[in-house]
Amino acid sequence: MIVNFETHASNERTFLAWVRTAVAIVGFGLAAARLGERPVPQWSTYLLFAAGGAVVTIAWLRMRHVRKRIDIAQRLPDDDGPAEVFLLLLVMALFVLLGSFAVHVAP
Repeated sequence: MIVNFETHASNERTFLAWVRTAVAIVGFGLAAARLGERPVPQWSTYLLFAAGGAVVTIAWLRMRHVRKRIDIAQRLPDDDGPAEVFLLLLVMALFVLLGSFAVHVAP
């Protein structure tokens, strides 16, 4: 049996939720732009992919950091600096992704 299995599984589910969110926004942005009547600039497609990749990368780094904290035997405070920084970066990357989505599908 894996030690702290429930906590590790919860950490992975959180990571996968961020990945699903990024994939859904990028996919919907590409589909919506194709349904539009005007041509979409190529740079906005690259921006959309880059922002989605940034969200997934930061989510992966946060998952790895939290995984290491779960495996430590001693109790740690909840206000861990790096975990909070990763979360802040993740939310900022999500806003950049949403902004690039808006630029990509804007009329």
